[in-house]
Amino acid sequence: MKMMSDLKSMGAEALIDLPSVVVIGGQSAGKSSLVEAVSGINVPRDSGTCTRCPMECTMSSHATSWSCTITLRKGFDNNGRDLPVQKTTTESFGRTITDRNEVEVWLRRAQAAILNPNVPSSSFHTKTIEELRSIKNTLKFSRNVVCVSIEDPDVTDLSFYDLPGLIQNEEAETVALVKSLAEHYTKKENTIILTTIPMSDDMENQQSMTLAKAADPNGKRTIGVLTKPDTLGAGAINQRRRWVDIIEGRSEDHTLRHGFYCVRLPDDVERGQRLSRAESQRRAAEYFDTTAPWSGVSDRRRFGIPGFVSDVSRLLIQLIEETLPRLREDVDKLLAQCTKEFDALPPPLANDPQIEVLGRVNAFCDVFKGFVNGSHEDKRLAQRNRALYAIFKRDIRGTAPDFRPFEKPEEYVPLDDTEGKMTLIERDPGVKVMGIYDVSRVIHEAIGWELPNNVPYQAKANLIAQFTKLWVAPSERCLAGINDVLDQVIDALISTHFGRFKVLEGYVGDLIRTQVGVCKARAQEAIKSALTLETTPHYTQNTHYLQTLREKWLARYKVVRSRASQYKAIHHIQEHHSTTSPDDDSKEASMITERPMDMASESPVERSFSVVAPGYSSAGETPREYDPPRAVVSDMVYISPSYSPPSARAQPALHAVPPVARDSGTSSRIHSTWETPEAKALRALAEAGYANIGIPDLARLLPPDSFQEELVVMADVRAYYHVAYKRIIDHIPLTIEHALHHALAEQLSQSLITSLLIDVASGHNFSERMNELVSEDPSIAQKRTSLSTRKQRLSDIRRRLLTFGNST
Repeated sequence: MKMMSDLKSMGAEALIDLPSVVVIGGQSAGKSSLVEAVSGINVPRDSGTCTRCPMECTMSSHATSWSCTITLRKGFDNNGRDLPVQKTTTESFGRTITDRNEVEVWLRRAQAAILNPNVPSSSFHTKTIEELRSIKNTLKFSRNVVCVSIEDPDVTDLSFYDLPGLIQNEEAETVALVKSLAEHYTKKENTIILTTIPMSDDMENQQSMTLAKAADPNGKRTIGVLTKPDTLGAGAINQRRRWVDIIEGRSEDHTLRHGFYCVRLPDDVERGQRLSRAESQRRAAEYFDTTAPWSGVSDRRRFGIPGFVSDVSRLLIQLIEETLPRLREDVDKLLAQCTKEFDALPPPLANDPQIEVLGRVNAFCDVFKGFVNGSHEDKRLAQRNRALYAIFKRDIRGTAPDFRPFEKPEEYVPLDDTEGKMTLIERDPGVKVMGIYDVSRVIHEAIGWELPNNVPYQAKANLIAQFTKLWVAPSERCLAGINDVLDQVIDALISTHFGRFKVLEGYVGDLIRTQVGVCKARAQEAIKSALTLETTPHYTQNTHYLQTLREKWLARYKVVRSRASQYKAIHHIQEHHSTTSPDDDSKEASMITERPMDMASESPVERSFSVVAPGYSSAGETPREYDPPRAVVSDMVYISPSYSPPSARAQPALHAVPPVARDSGTSSRIHSTWETPEAKALRALAEAGYANIGIPDLARLLPPDSFQEELVVMADVRAYYHVAYKRIIDHIPLTIEHALHHALAEQLSQSLITSLLIDVASGHNFSERMNELVSEDPSIAQKRTSLSTRKQRLSDIRRRLLTFGNST
């Protein structure tokens, strides 16, 4: 019992389920009389509810004289919620009591102190019973405990809780409060429930039995205490017989593992006579021995206080011994978890505040520079930016001029490369299909004072401007995506390096984000400058590439015009259907009819991001922070002569590439029974001595085209687009990297330190400002204190449990 008392005073009940005994019962059930008979002290009695907080009574027989001490154990706030471990208290209340007659008034004083938590408890030490009755208490009930420790050489060692009596005729809130308090104690598996039942009423009407059954359905830890047997009249023969059956364990409806005890408690007259405990027990024993039917029951220990107290004490000690190993295990687990949580907290600041601040700033700048250079183990910044640059490349590729050298270009398939091996999946919605008459009109509108047969340069410049102006939106989208990634990385690094100190995190975070904003603005201006370079003049020194492309495109346009029927959109759809199986035919038909409709329903932004890039889960989605890079989806689709891919959004028709030989050596590999016309021509020319001629060269043999000027303009503009395209897809990403990321990485350290020193120097006290910046988050400090207190308390409890185990 002493060990349990020590553990409770340490606050162990809030941490582990300690073995205990709890007394419950309704009003007028004899519960207070039972407590007095067991403890030998008088408890407060008034009309209505008197006990308004739990009372823990611990009796020890190891002293040589009688004494009593009272303490207040506070583990709950005014609303009945658990207090943090470090705020739970156990305080002595008053002096040691040596006169039994003084106990009642001191218990009233202690309860008043519990019910008025905002008033110093010492102010109740001198209150009289009348004064206490007139106090308007702050709380109606409280879960905090009045602890009574009794040293009496004549008692049986026992510890129990006396709870407020269960009530029914009060406000619903008060009834529920008292019931919840009883449920809180009885639900614990290591609690023995003593339920007082007046024999003047039926068992079924007892609220305490209903509550006990709810907490202990099998009756393994419930003991029934039958009170007021002397209230049964001489004619209540059947009622007495039912109670005997219950006491002797023959009742099927009321069976408990530890059975029922019957006690006769002093009535009001006897209490007024202030009988000694021995005299009260003598009278009760005489009553049971001489009164039928109780005198006929063979198990005499079922009657009277001595046998009841002895058995309960034995059961409690047995429960303590049985649960002791499990209690040690529970404490060890709690201590290990507490230690783990404590160790996970950052240690208190040990460095000089100035060293701590500057060290964290330098560490942040070094890590960010590693992110920018790609040398850090975390590659997310570089990888996500590469994904966005790949999307930018695809978008720029989608701005290619859509020249179709026919009078009615809409009726023909798009021409997206010089050899007819690919077509674009993604085309910018701003790209217009232009036929031979459209280009002719552009030329005509640009004519000034040029001599005949001279195409105005302005016509080509106007056509070039049509695609270069489309590069602004993809560039801005790319920069916006890069800025979002940078913000996420910066926020994560700020949290990592400064998050421990909330003041420092907020202050340095603002400085960093300000510098990021400056670099973003400069990067935006740099992008504008880079795009301006592509407006005028239209210039390149890569003349060989430009000329080669010009010749290829001119040959391509000439060949296509000479075989216009092969490039009709309807022709190619029918040709494809004639060479596919029924299953392929239905699949292709769905592609033809559905894809343009889907494209039309998308917004311009969705259309420009319809290819999934690394770090994206779906089209148009922002790159995810930690997604591993995936292979970049190409901005083009290579097709075989039997495949008809979707055309540009503006043109729903699909096409296939006509079968042509790749070079002069192809004819030797083609089956002898079939040759393409181009292959035959190349073979004939080779036999005539014109070697090293390829299919593109055959276009020079075609007769002059009446739209030769238009074809040349198409070829010149198309060739220049490819030169500028290859230039811009590198220039914009490099501009962003240098104007944003590298500039920020280079300037950040000096900018932060300068701002810090200026701010600190402007204040009155350098040391105080540094201390303020690295002041610990109050929640962390509070948690460290709480865990430290909890850890110490668990260590003390563990030590006490081990001490008891070694002593036994």
